[in-house]
Amino acid sequence: MKLLVTGGAGFIGSNFVNLSVSDYPEYEITVLDALTYAGDRSSLAKVESKIRFIKGDICDRDLVDRLVSENDIVVHFAAESHNDNSLLDPSPFINTNIVGTFNILEATRKHSKRLHHISTDEVYGDLELDDPGKFNANTPYNPSSPYSASKASSDMLVRAWVRSFGLHATISNCSNNYGPYQHIEKFIPRQITNIISGYKPKLYGKGENVRDWIHVEDHNRAVHMIIKAGKPGETYLIGADGEKNNLEVIQTILVLMGKNADDFEHVTDRPGHDLRYAIDSSKLRTELGWKPIYTDFKSGLKQTIKWYQDNQDWWSAHKTATEAKYKKQGQ
Repeated sequence: MKLLVTGGAGFIGSNFVNLSVSDYPEYEITVLDALTYAGDRSSLAKVESKIRFIKGDICDRDLVDRLVSENDIVVHFAAESHNDNSLLDPSPFINTNIVGTFNILEATRKHSKRLHHISTDEVYGDLELDDPGKFNANTPYNPSSPYSASKASSDMLVRAWVRSFGLHATISNCSNNYGPYQHIEKFIPRQITNIISGYKPKLYGKGENVRDWIHVEDHNRAVHMIIKAGKPGETYLIGADGEKNNLEVIQTILVLMGKNADDFEHVTDRPGHDLRYAIDSSKLRTELGWKPIYTDFKSGLKQTIKWYQDNQDWWSAHKTATEAKYKKQGQ
């Protein structure tokens, strides 16, 4: 079985490729990645000899068509994915997340290939902090940033191709991931690498915003279950009941790294900062039998901290520039 992974040098995609090589040796894996700032080929160093790597853009329609024709299954991770960046310049998000996904859809339709599309819970907007509800596959879309709007658009395109052309596709919307190989601009690795580098961690506003955290390995194991047993046209939400507000997360990181729990700085909250995300993953658990391995957020976070401590050569060259960018934005 031949598997094409778009965005396979990014955070979640590279973890997926590493896991696939280890646990699913029956797959021949091709990775397509444009290696923008968020993609890092060194994230695939351990499996480089066992995969085929193509540097290229999903907006290159001819390249996408050729690679899709050569494979059996497409797992579509490739996306621009940072809310802050989408507020500064939405154009890359429109091109990659919408136009790029259109190219994937047309190629998989033309060559009758299986597609799994990776999306986010941010397409649903947010919940009130005191709302007992959670997102499910029937929750109306209500995106609040250029990033989440572009991902919502890509999801809708997939559904339209399923209904209009009978495309064999599934969608998954996942909550916030954490774990190895995540770019240091993101919340958890930024705080970890701040402490290692001698900077104080930074907290948006009061830190009341809630995210539903899941370890990237749990996410990717769910994706493999959906690829194998998911029903065409269905949407599966992936979450591990890991709701924590940002203040709890930053304080846990500080304590695990031997610091005072209040040794952080408040920075200006970002515009339109969603209040709360929460995933109802009961459909995935009931229909496909998935369950998370990392049920204890603190232990998963401890493992993640150790990875960043042990792999400083992977991220240290980018740290100064990342913090300079945030300082310019007042964050």
